[in-house]
Amino acid sequence: MDKKELAGFLRRRRELLTPADVGLPTGARRRTPGLRRHEVAQLAGMSPDYYIRLEQARGPQPSPQMLTALSRALRLGIDERDHLFHLAGHHSPPAFAADDHVSPGLLRLLDALTELPAQVVSDLGEVLAQNRMAVALLGEQTAYTGLARSFIYRWFTQSATRALYPAEDHEHQSRVQVADLRAAVALRPRDPQAAKLVGALRAASSEFDDLWERHDVAVRRSDRKRIVHPAVGIVSIDCEVLATARQDQRLLVFTPRPGSDAVGQLELLRVIGHQNLTAPDSSATPPDPIPHSGDQR
Repeated sequence: MDKKELAGFLRRRRELLTPADVGLPTGARRRTPGLRRHEVAQLAGMSPDYYIRLEQARGPQPSPQMLTALSRALRLGIDERDHLFHLAGHHSPPAFAADDHVSPGLLRLLDALTELPAQVVSDLGEVLAQNRMAVALLGEQTAYTGLARSFIYRWFTQSATRALYPAEDHEHQSRVQVADLRAAVALRPRDPQAAKLVGALRAASSEFDDLWERHDVAVRRSDRKRIVHPAVGIVSIDCEVLATARQDQRLLVFTPRPGSDAVGQLELLRVIGHQNLTAPDSSATPPDPIPHSGDQR
């Protein structure tokens, strides 16, 4: 790990970004260029103190998962991400394998969707990035580790995750997720990550095992969802799924139907989300996202 070079690289990448580049409000006039340190920490899901120590060349070696989060927060391209990994003393992710890197262009598109909830999800159900509206609607979904990173895994193994949908919708959601996962696994032949997820699910959930044995296959391209939110009630919303060329990542955009109750509910969540996700000044620690029944760590 080259602490000095890593610190300089992080600092320079931070200084090149503006709040608008990452979907944050500009706020008060800034005396120095770039994002503030606590804003990068907030985007990467780490403590401000930890990030500050990295920029001061006195932090511990970050994990590959933390480097991936920093790559997204700083909007790094593939070459820049690999350089970050090398400076931190890790091998960069294999170029030929599906990984967690979200392209800067896709992240800019995500940030531009300020009025609608949107998130980037892997084909194995891992939420890789969310905009502020998605966090306000669904809770923070990017901080899980291990098998629990997959929403599909949590759906079949953690009862709290099912609180995100009304009980009468659970059967439909289970069938949709298993059929979509089977299609994704077929595109990942001999992939150990996919095999591990399916094996763990079959061992942990008889419901999943029964559905898997049906061999239903259906790529999820759109869906109608009802989200249970503790502040605004049940939000009935359409979900459009836009896949990348490699089909290993999808952009999910949640849209209300004109004239529906969901229009007003999202307006309210936009205010709630803004209040909870904006730090008041550069020295303050950013507040946690609003509590959510689906946000179990």
